[in-house]
Amino acid sequence: MACSEPDVPEAVVRVVGKAAPLEADDVDTDQIIPAEFLKVIERKGLGRYLFYRWRYDDRGALKGDFVLDRPEFRDAKILVAGRNFGIGSSRENAVWALTDFGIRCVIASSFGDIFYVNASKNSLVCVKLPEDKVSQLRNMAKQGSLTLTVDLENQTVSYPGAQIRFDIEPHIKERIMKGLDDIQTTVDNYSKLIEAFERKMPEYLKPKPRGFLHE
Repeated sequence: MACSEPDVPEAVVRVVGKAAPLEADDVDTDQIIPAEFLKVIERKGLGRYLFYRWRYDDRGALKGDFVLDRPEFRDAKILVAGRNFGIGSSRENAVWALTDFGIRCVIASSFGDIFYVNASKNSLVCVKLPEDKVSQLRNMAKQGSLTLTVDLENQTVSYPGAQIRFDIEPHIKERIMKGLDDIQTTVDNYSKLIEAFERKMPEYLKPKPRGFLHE
């Protein structure tokens, strides 16, 4: 049976889209996607379970009053959150649920460390801004008509009449802009060291050429 090709992160330089306000601090990964849905191992389809306990009632019916389900925010690509977004467990499914739902960028004053790294591996842009700037954007987004341009290359968040600069770690910026996964990052940075190590290996341990299983 042939193995499917692994998902490759999309290269992202700029995110342009409507902003939705999430007025909550300390949003953990279990709130982003509850543990009972971790049995879904594929990335596609996880958007249905995003913020499940906030969006659905006890019978599994969509309530419709959650911000991302309201008509004016259903096409939002940017989520303006609060402090400590994505804290808790290391589940990468939380990032998959956000991207599958259509969220391409999260703006917050701080993020859970593991979530932040997982996001960079899955083309989800995480922008850290001072709390007063986040609060300002969140209040503006409540009107349902705020469109933001997040320019990763120039490290700016823009809307008509204003521009806010943000800092981002160079390696995170490069990973997202080039769409690099862990394998490609390793190859790009350590291929010579790997080749040198392989040359020193005993013959019987050296990697076999492609196709040797069919000889």
